[in-house]
Amino acid sequence: MCYVYELLKDSFDVVSYFFNPNISPEAELNLRLNELRRFSAMKGFTLIESAGETDEWLAEVSPLAGYGERSARCFACFRYRLRAAFEKASELGIDTVATSLSISPHKDADMINKAGAELSGAYSADFYQADFKKKDGYKKSVELSRMYGFYRQNYCGCIFSKNERGY
Repeated sequence: MCYVYELLKDSFDVVSYFFNPNISPEAELNLRLNELRRFSAMKGFTLIESAGETDEWLAEVSPLAGYGERSARCFACFRYRLRAAFEKASELGIDTVATSLSISPHKDADMINKAGAELSGAYSADFYQADFKKKDGYKKSVELSRMYGFYRQNYCGCIFSKNERGY
């Protein structure tokens, strides 16, 4: 989030929406949320928190559980979570939705952008398409995380990814 915030803050009034019903276990969810709370307080941007319903997320994604990272399972997860962001943006009158997901070298930016573009057609907000890992974005995000002393996760957060990585 740090690097993406730095890229967008001069062009947008950044509002961060933490919606991650995919993250497991709860301790991991809380760790990530607390780091974002800390960053939000440090930089002064609005943070809106929603735990979401893990059961609803599982109903959407678990039929694709056997697929690996960067698969249809991830696309379903991106679409589910981005839909919630678009709904929140519509509720708040926000005209552009972005996501920091593409900063990860493990995430397919084309897949994320496709999900966002599809959803923007159904909502009143545009989708900011990006591949934030490009131009050394991932490297810069790691450097910023170190500078701020932030925790960096070692899996996407979902139970399927966690199990695939043997955690």
